[in-house]
Amino acid sequence: MEHTQKHIRNDAFPLKSEDIGDQTKHHHVSLTSHNLTIMAAPTRIALIGLSSNAKAGWASGAHLPYLLSPRGQAKFRIVALLNSSVQAAKDAIATYNLPSPETIKAYGTPEDLASDPDVDLVVNSTRVDNHYKTILPSIQKGKDVFVEWPLAHDIKHVRELVELAKEKGQRTVVGAQGRLGPLAQKLREVIDSGKIGKVVSSEVRASGGTNARDRVPVGLKYFTERKVGGNFYTIMGGHLMDMILSILGDYDATEEIQGSFHLQHPIQNIFDPATQEVVGTTKSDVPDLAMVQGRLQESEKVQKGAILSLQLRRGSPFPSEPALVWLIHGERGAIRVVSHNSTNITIGTPNDAQVFEVLDYETTSVEKVEWAFEDWQEELPRPARNIGAIYEEYAAVKENGGKPRYQTFEQALKRHEQLDEPLSKWTA
Repeated sequence: MEHTQKHIRNDAFPLKSEDIGDQTKHHHVSLTSHNLTIMAAPTRIALIGLSSNAKAGWASGAHLPYLLSPRGQAKFRIVALLNSSVQAAKDAIATYNLPSPETIKAYGTPEDLASDPDVDLVVNSTRVDNHYKTILPSIQKGKDVFVEWPLAHDIKHVRELVELAKEKGQRTVVGAQGRLGPLAQKLREVIDSGKIGKVVSSEVRASGGTNARDRVPVGLKYFTERKVGGNFYTIMGGHLMDMILSILGDYDATEEIQGSFHLQHPIQNIFDPATQEVVGTTKSDVPDLAMVQGRLQESEKVQKGAILSLQLRRGSPFPSEPALVWLIHGERGAIRVVSHNSTNITIGTPNDAQVFEVLDYETTSVEKVEWAFEDWQEELPRPARNIGAIYEEYAAVKENGGKPRYQTFEQALKRHEQLDEPLSKWTA
């Protein structure tokens, strides 16, 4: 999820006492009368993109609530901030009243941050065209990295980051949070159970991205500039595509992904959200209507030749129409997901505004399927709940190993290629 900022933004195991040595540097040690246990210390995090000038930004609204929660602080500790200057980073430390502020380092360059040996994980929540230059030095130093989606502003720079990370071998995380949300998990569970049989086709119709069709706030002017890489299609479309494909399985790599695009409202008014006053105009080169279609890979749960189609339109839906309808047709039944007020099913809207139903073809009965966030997630603001799930999964993989369920750099590259394949044939 992208946002705007002025600055660069947005278990235990027993040991003998003689075995401890230097391991206490990275672990909590607990003594009892019978034995000595050693527990993993919190992962030391550096945040890129937490700005005092963007209190409604994604870093402060989606990352910080989990990291400052009791659950988050048991597993992670913020030890550094990077902003456009050292002073800007210091201002952010003070603004957000971070724990132990005197111990948090303030950095003004990506290179200085990357050279800090006391940082384990670098989290990048800046505007997408800042991702590459601000995260590259940390990847070069072999640090674990967590970058918001989209990974970079174009395919060339995405590939460079992916190749370098493969060479260095660190853990890589991308903020495509929908795949770890409770709605996605429940959909996966129902489909994997065989309740609707093999999937034969699926289609999504969504209207959103911005409320207006022909204007954007000053802070989102970059939505009209394709070169920036963060816009209606890459952000809204990319998040939806990743969540859907994480459930249904990937596109068939032997088949072409086809697309039709149109720019219905090329002249965009730029307005001040505080006054609603129009302060300028600009000509967009980003499509505001996207229709993308491809065949899914055949699998145990997907029929050969099954088609997935996405129709994405920027702007509010027709009055009384839902913002998003997703249909999954199977051999024996179908699934319908309806989000009445928002296309942001990857973030999560209230359950009564996001309905999941299953149709049985034989009986024609329709069953409403309940899903819910975990208790600890309910205590967080909605944008932070699925982001928190990414942090939880990272901590589990770091501690126990195994294949991560979050999106990695290599998986993000595939999504970028799938989005870019049809769009590359279109010009404004």
